[in-house]
Amino acid sequence: MMRTTLSRLALCAGLTALAATGALADPVKLRLGSATADAETDVYKITWRELTKALEELAPGEFDVSFFPNRQLGDEKEMVQGLQLGTLDMAVITNSVVANVVPEFVVNDLPFLYSSQEKAAAILDGPLGEDLLSTLDAKGIVGLAFCEAGYRHMLNNVRPVTSPEDVVGAKYRVMQSPIFIGMFESLAGNPVPMAWGDTITAFQQGAIDGIEVPAWVVAGANLDEVAKYMSLTRHVYSASPLMISKASFNRLSDTQKVALKTAAKTACQNERVRSAQQETEIIATLKERGRIEINDVTDTAPFREAMTPVYAEFRDKIGGERLDAWLKAANE
Repeated sequence: MMRTTLSRLALCAGLTALAATGALADPVKLRLGSATADAETDVYKITWRELTKALEELAPGEFDVSFFPNRQLGDEKEMVQGLQLGTLDMAVITNSVVANVVPEFVVNDLPFLYSSQEKAAAILDGPLGEDLLSTLDAKGIVGLAFCEAGYRHMLNNVRPVTSPEDVVGAKYRVMQSPIFIGMFESLAGNPVPMAWGDTITAFQQGAIDGIEVPAWVVAGANLDEVAKYMSLTRHVYSASPLMISKASFNRLSDTQKVALKTAAKTACQNERVRSAQQETEIIATLKERGRIEINDVTDTAPFREAMTPVYAEFRDKIGGERLDAWLKAANE
């Protein structure tokens, strides 16, 4: 009897010690929002999977990250506002939407800036990328890392795009971003700023002639059933910041903050690898299905030349010193 009592006391003492160290504490619940579809090829869903995996390895049982795709927590603009207000925990969002809040982020949307995904990763994971993420702090947001949405391509129902002349006069849906409007204006196109939630219906109804999106969006939204032509222009590399509200971040312990930042970087690195792999797979699948005509734009020099004025137009927003440093790194 005495031995049983002592054993129970020892067990209670052990449980108390575990609770004191946080081992029995409830996991931190975080909601991660995304505006795109809940498809297996969705890069934001891949980001969530990689993040939960990395967190479980670094801090087992301490985090419970739930994924909310399909604009369940609002469009991207609304999610950025939610991060600022502390009503949303986390989001992975298109760079251009973030740039509407922190203009310095425009640098990532410059046309033909990154010659390869490897070059983009080296810059975004380095001091320049870290410095850019730090500019979010003043807006009540903590920038964790840069994931990617891949290269953007042009889809339309008018003609294949092989030269800038093929864009002239065409109504392209663009993100609600001045630099994307400027890009298509520089090509003499007719840019139509529009939230993503309205885009597919507008495309189907002929209110717009075309859109510009990464390949995974084409696959996830079955856009090859809507568009006749897909031209692999790779005119913009889409960086996608993974962010957390400062209010949510400040509720974490110091060790949890380190774990989340470390896991976020690992998640984005792994997501970028998968994103690059699946773009080739997706394009091959789209060609095999044969519902859309696909052409590779091998000579991008005329597009780059036509879009050159955009660099000067947005220099002040980006900051001259920052832009010069970014261009130097991109051309090394």
